Amino acid sequence: MTADRKTALRNLAVGDIFHARSSNGASLVCLVTAIDDDAIYARRIHTQDDERFDRNTGFEIGKSHVKIDCVAPFPPDIRHIFLEMDRKYRELMALVRQGVELTLDQTKMTADEKRASLFIDEHVSANPI
Repeated sequence: MTADRKTALRNLAVGDIFHARSSNGASLVCLVTAIDDDAIYARRIHTQDDERFDRNTGFEIGKSHVKIDCVAPFPPDIRHIFLEMDRKYRELMALVRQGVELTLDQTKMTADEKRASLFIDEHVSANPI
């Protein structure tokens, strides 16, 4: 592991958005929710799953096939869309926990959400760690 990668991981802060990829190709856009000396705690924006990554290696704790591969900030407009998606999906998950059945209109991605999601691969490819 290069010093630059370790430094990039150590520089993540609460509120930052990063990208991780699974060995099966799954894309994880994550919002940092907490940090301690050993771990980066994050919430996957698209699924609202809580994740924990090793702060030194970038591997998901307990899942060595998932690794942080980009910590470069997204452009402000894309970042804003991801933050809005996180809010939307948190609210929808709260409804699901209350037993509310969601409609297609509630879960359908907006044009901006699609644009942000399509931007991920280009951004990660241009900014790997």
